[in-house]
Amino acid sequence: MLPIIATPKYDMIVPSTGESITYRPYVVKEEKILLIAIESQDETGIEKAVLNVIKACVESPIDFKKLTTFDVEFMFITLRSKSVGEGIKLKMKCEVEECDGVTEQQINLENVRVSNLEEKANNRIKINDDISVDLKYLGINDSLTQAQRTTETDSVINSVAKCIETIYSGEDTFAAKDASHKEVVTFVESLSSDQFAMIISFMEKAPALTYDMEYKCSTCGHENKQELKGLSDFFI
Repeated sequence: MLPIIATPKYDMIVPSTGESITYRPYVVKEEKILLIAIESQDETGIEKAVLNVIKACVESPIDFKKLTTFDVEFMFITLRSKSVGEGIKLKMKCEVEECDGVTEQQINLENVRVSNLEEKANNRIKINDDISVDLKYLGINDSLTQAQRTTETDSVINSVAKCIETIYSGEDTFAAKDASHKEVVTFVESLSSDQFAMIISFMEKAPALTYDMEYKCSTCGHENKQELKGLSDFFI
């Protein structure tokens, strides 16, 4: 029997829970899954591939259904750093409208962080005198289902619906998971613009994978500042 090459083990902290888990770097078998997905240029396929790689490499028991989007993004960045190397090169466009310059920059994945993690956002939103809602951060499974939506408006409404965890109406309490998704969407569509905006504000303040980049355009010399946010800004 041919030998199997041993891989090292590392620990990482899951951002949303503070839980320590053990993982191994991904190997050629998992990298092949990623490359095939990236070649397809299908964002949903890439997200599924990322999640499958994480599932293959994490050796601690963990409920993947409860992971937030920023958990999965951070876990993959950490895996990528240990598997391929902490440095990645990105081609950055100049922010000056008249300039077509593209500057290659290298960033260290060890410096990528999850922003807003320390700030505990108030997850209870008062809709009116009788109705309030408890909100939660989107999970990776919520993100994957957005590909089924046909328009950007549908996607936003469905994301808001996925964020709702509990609805309070007078003395009654309704868990969103006990209702159909269509019912929750109908509730969201009954909100006023101001009420809808309050939930959007919560979502915009959610923790996210971020990196502050500063670079000088190699074409016009302009000093650019840009925030990379979310996995797609780093790889897709």
